Amino acid sequence: MPFHPKPSAFALMLCLICASALGAAPHRLVLSSGDCRDAELNGQSKAFYDALRARPEQRVLSAPEFAERLFPASSRSFEDLQRQLDAAQDQFYEGRNARAAQLLDDALRDIRRLPPGEPRWKLFAHAQLLHGLNLRALGKTKDSDAAFLQVLRLQPKYQLDPDQYAPSIRQAFEKLRRDLARTPKVKLSLKSTLPTSDVYLEGLGVGQTPLTLELPAGAYELTMVKGDVVSFPRQVQAQGADTPLLVDLAYEGSVTAAPFPCLSAADGNEERTWSHAVRLGGTLGVEEVIVVRLERPSSGPKWFAATVLNVDGGQKLREGGFKTQGLDAPGEALSALVDFVTTGRSPSNLVVMNSANGKAPWDAGSARGTGADLTAPNLVSEADGSSGAASPRSGLRTASYVAVGAGVAALGGAGVVRLLAQKDLNGLEDRRAANGGQLVSSDTQAVALRDSLVGKSNLMTGLLVGGGAAVVTGAVLYLVSSPSKPAPVTLGVTADGTGAAASVSGSF
Repeated sequence: MPFHPKPSAFALMLCLICASALGAAPHRLVLSSGDCRDAELNGQSKAFYDALRARPEQRVLSAPEFAERLFPASSRSFEDLQRQLDAAQDQFYEGRNARAAQLLDDALRDIRRLPPGEPRWKLFAHAQLLHGLNLRALGKTKDSDAAFLQVLRLQPKYQLDPDQYAPSIRQAFEKLRRDLARTPKVKLSLKSTLPTSDVYLEGLGVGQTPLTLELPAGAYELTMVKGDVVSFPRQVQAQGADTPLLVDLAYEGSVTAAPFPCLSAADGNEERTWSHAVRLGGTLGVEEVIVVRLERPSSGPKWFAATVLNVDGGQKLREGGFKTQGLDAPGEALSALVDFVTTGRSPSNLVVMNSANGKAPWDAGSARGTGADLTAPNLVSEADGSSGAASPRSGLRTASYVAVGAGVAALGGAGVVRLLAQKDLNGLEDRRAANGGQLVSSDTQAVALRDSLVGKSNLMTGLLVGGGAAVVTGAVLYLVSSPSKPAPVTLGVTADGTGAAASVSGSF
């Protein structure tokens, strides 16, 4: 009796591997919210961030990486970069063109990180024109023209100094100017959520929003500024008949990187803060954003609070906090809060928010006599209102792990039985061959092999069905116990005399 297991067992194992990956810590961003100049907020936020990053299993976007991604800054001053351009010019005049090209490429990378404005544009134009000269000396005419066009496309009337540029270079520059004038232009239509914002392309001021420019097609570095508010630098591809762009400067200008990643929230609009935090998390490619802040109710103690937001779905997962006073947060309370926001578990010295009123202890007007001990030294409140004991969701999560573990054991056992059955199957085929391709009832060895194979087949079927059902049950319990609302899931388990199959369909 040949045995043919269905490929669904392999699919179940893949599903199991995927399920185990769910245990990995999500990639997180810690972001303070409130007055970004508040030394106490920045200090306690940094302490929380350090406590979280100190745990080896946690994946947290570093503060330097946050700054580099959103606000790349030059490591050198205008004066330093001017000296480097002078050195590159000396190398060019001395015929060391390769060295000059290296110095210019290095300088241009840092020039693009300078604050926008006339000083930056002058450095940029000087570097590009010198680059064009040097590339021409190397015989790279097309690359030289491209460098010259970086200046002409934004300042078509730019004039070369005849004392510094040879007549042949000026003639080539004039030809590029004429060719550029005949080139079809693209409309770049720019708007901002803050009216009359200053617009900079490659550091050159080109007007105020709303603004429509006609430019040669290509990539431009765009920055918008309104007073002290500066947008994230971005590359804009001007192409097609019209390229419209709206910059949410009110949002981008509320984000700062120094002294700690912070989202300004002076108006106290909580929903806008959560929305901006989720949006920022999506920009940076993290899975969760932990927003930390200082809560100062009109009466009662001051609190350091943390809210965990899921970036993909935009849900608030957990919220907790502890009483604090002074510039430094208690180390034990910080550690307990890190435990809570990363695992959802409440240590014994923390009090979970009472679900009767649905408010955190620091919320204005929250009820104080509803059963929660709000006088405890360290308090954590949970947005979903679970009690201090193990919540039903926590029990379901534990049950999901047990079910998956049992399913793994059963599926592993089915694999072992399959290997043992193969040995019986080979022996049975040998007895058939010895008896002319027939099973003879008088052949006691063949009969024994057949009976053993039937038994192993039944055992394997049971293990596959049981293991598959256990894995499916574990997966469903995991989804049900998730903080976010689970997607619909459809289950299916089938079995017959030759094997078993289990299926799970839905969104995971």
